[in-house]
Amino acid sequence: MKLEDGVRELLARLGNDLRIATPLGLGKPNALLNLLYARAKADPGLKLTLSTALSLNPPSPREDLARRFFLPFRDRQWGRDYPVLEYARDAEAGKLPSNVRVHEFYFQAGVALHSPAMQRDYQSVNYTHVARNVFEEGVQAIVQLVARDGRRISLSCNPDLTLDVTDLCRGSGRPFVLVGVVHPELPFLEGEAAVEEGYFDLLIDDPEAVKHELFALPRLPVDDTDHAIGFHASRLIEDGGTLQIGIGALSDALVSALILRHREPAVYAEAMGGGATLGPFREGLYGLSEMVMDGFMHLRRAGVLRREVVDEASGAHTFLHGAFYLGSKEFYRWLGELSPPERAGLRMTRVSKVNDLYDPNEIGLRLQRKRARFVNTCMQATLLGGAASETLEDGRVVSGVGGQYNFVAMAHELPDARSVILLRSTRESRGKRSSNVVWSHGQLTIPRHLRDVFVTEYGVADVRGKSDEDCIRAMIEVADAEFQDELVDQAKSYGKLGPAYRVPDSARANTPARIAEWADGLRRKGQCRPFPFGSDFTPEEERLALALPYLKAAGERSKWELLRLMKDGGSAPGTERALARMGLATPVGIKSRIYRRLVAGALGAIESKFNGEKGE
Repeated sequence: MKLEDGVRELLARLGNDLRIATPLGLGKPNALLNLLYARAKADPGLKLTLSTALSLNPPSPREDLARRFFLPFRDRQWGRDYPVLEYARDAEAGKLPSNVRVHEFYFQAGVALHSPAMQRDYQSVNYTHVARNVFEEGVQAIVQLVARDGRRISLSCNPDLTLDVTDLCRGSGRPFVLVGVVHPELPFLEGEAAVEEGYFDLLIDDPEAVKHELFALPRLPVDDTDHAIGFHASRLIEDGGTLQIGIGALSDALVSALILRHREPAVYAEAMGGGATLGPFREGLYGLSEMVMDGFMHLRRAGVLRREVVDEASGAHTFLHGAFYLGSKEFYRWLGELSPPERAGLRMTRVSKVNDLYDPNEIGLRLQRKRARFVNTCMQATLLGGAASETLEDGRVVSGVGGQYNFVAMAHELPDARSVILLRSTRESRGKRSSNVVWSHGQLTIPRHLRDVFVTEYGVADVRGKSDEDCIRAMIEVADAEFQDELVDQAKSYGKLGPAYRVPDSARANTPARIAEWADGLRRKGQCRPFPFGSDFTPEEERLALALPYLKAAGERSKWELLRLMKDGGSAPGTERALARMGLATPVGIKSRIYRRLVAGALGAIESKFNGEKGE
């Protein structure tokens, strides 16, 4: 069936009140959604309600230097013909027509902060409860990308909610249409994701409509703070255990540290300050994660992800269960090129099975998930052990709850599991540093009674089952030294910390300078690299990806820092090629000449920081 025929058939079946769900992330059939949205924009009598999450579009920066860097990369990464999700672009700009509503339960981080309409239509719900919500809202159809292998179809990147919602809708007997759009580049994966062609009510196989690239995330730099957090978290992962991780720089840092622990235990032990050696992994880890991403690929290649369980549905020996996947181009190639035995060991299934224990096979799931470590991140943590992971104090949503609460709760249900929440101890905005360890936060994702383990760049705070005072002490002692006295005073003022308490001398050393010294030592041994698993950038772009954020932060701190960068200029190797990549080889006009000197100065500063990476 052609795309246009599928749209006509869908409209004929559903009428003028369309209630459609589409998967989060990669599984959206962009071309189909754009056609449906265009129909609704053109016809005010056609009502469209879309339920989804994580609507991904290539960023469109507005600032001049960012555009110089990003626009050529965007064309290479996603292609000039990538079909941008029009509803998402209009929602972010506040331009959705009145007959269209978009309900998302998880945003691409930060995109909705300045969109009142997106904030109002956000649905705060645990991932495992989304299927119920969508069903109760009267969804009539699901539309999603699928992979094809003859007459077999794979839900591939998104069996997560499709399986659960389809079961609910078909079991109710009410009208429901399941639409699959075949993408020839989407990897065919097994598990419950693999179904027969007849599972779909409409199957659109129109290569001309899906010539675009799959949405691949660029691999971004990992900084010193991230690496320090990853190292501390890595010593909490037990051999023979179960691992859940998310995506981003902190996860990359953790995976990098785990691989170092496995391959070079002596270097790892030295990086952790000596003591007992934890690696290598002899039994290996089993992966259980709502999101499957690059980190699991790297762990599998390194021989760490190799503990197998028996999949209860198929009897297959399985090293990784996941509910959806999203990652880099290299990750998609790896998935597509898996040998049959390897592909059989990676089982994609419904999110209700991955993120929870309440299943007919609950006893079996509990036995599989031994020594589980559920690793997530948060934006801020309170001294009493609560975590704010997705919403600002004023109620604006940055991302979403997703599955974090599910995994934290599961860690308390399994006898030898732990919830590990990673946290950068500080943040910097407009040149001002602030603590991410705070007395309180008005919008907690994880309540204090589920507190467990927090990790900052300064160490591990194990606060499960601790008294309030002991929890507060542990959190203060992994906070940045600049903010410890203020935190102590707050806790004492509320009577939660004894008057005799003093911050230990060891915690007084919690400073950025200490982290920089630690990272410099590792760089001399070839570790702590900004791109531990490579990148999608050219060599010049890698340097610029480090230099431009450095330049922006310097400008927010002080105009004098910008003047210093302009004065220093920069003559590091490769600077001229990097400047040419930014269109600054032969600047025209005073603005471009200033840009040239600023970027050159930032490149020089970054080169000075990282020249120890190659042992120089």
